Amino acid sequence: MRGDRAVAGIIALVATTGIIIQFFATSANEGGPLAALFIMSRFFTIWSNLAVAIVYGGYALGKARFSCPRLVGGVTLSIVLVGVVYFFMLRGLLHLSGGSLLANQIMHYVTPVLAPLHWLVFARKGELRWTDPFWWACFPLVYLPYALVRGMLGDKYAYPFINPVKLGWVQVTINVVVISAGFLAVGWALVAVDRLMARRTQG
Repeated sequence: MRGDRAVAGIIALVATTGIIIQFFATSANEGGPLAALFIMSRFFTIWSNLAVAIVYGGYALGKARFSCPRLVGGVTLSIVLVGVVYFFMLRGLLHLSGGSLLANQIMHYVTPVLAPLHWLVFARKGELRWTDPFWWACFPLVYLPYALVRGMLGDKYAYPFINPVKLGWVQVTINVVVISAGFLAVGWALVAVDRLMARRTQG
């Protein structure tokens, strides 16, 4: 197996391991596997790590569609968002232990570091477009109304910065705009690095 595929396989395994550990920890604490699935599906962290596991797993298996630079770039950007938002907005809010703590470290620190490193070293360069960040933003923007509707229907809001009951809709809107702007900015930075590295390779 090529080095890039081997590393992609490791990243897929790491993301999958984090999800599995979280599943068993949540299942033990919240009353069983169905409750665990319901609770875990609330979080963008889970969806992003699942996307990493699927895309990087397909990449590791040599499936051409999963090594598409635009797909890998989008998934990489989403997991970077997970790490950045957790570090600056959520870190320290919960006191975790055992499996929950381990899963938290994997999904918020390890995977968000490994995925962009893989992209930086192995991803094909020169194929990203300046419009790609808008397409990549569809993933979190589809998640947002899903999370809000769940909260409004009586479930817990997944994250405090999108909780209109505590913050009000104006502050939630501001939070979403700021995070979205940051997401797009990092996306354009990714495209800029992609093009710069492609020019250096061609030169």
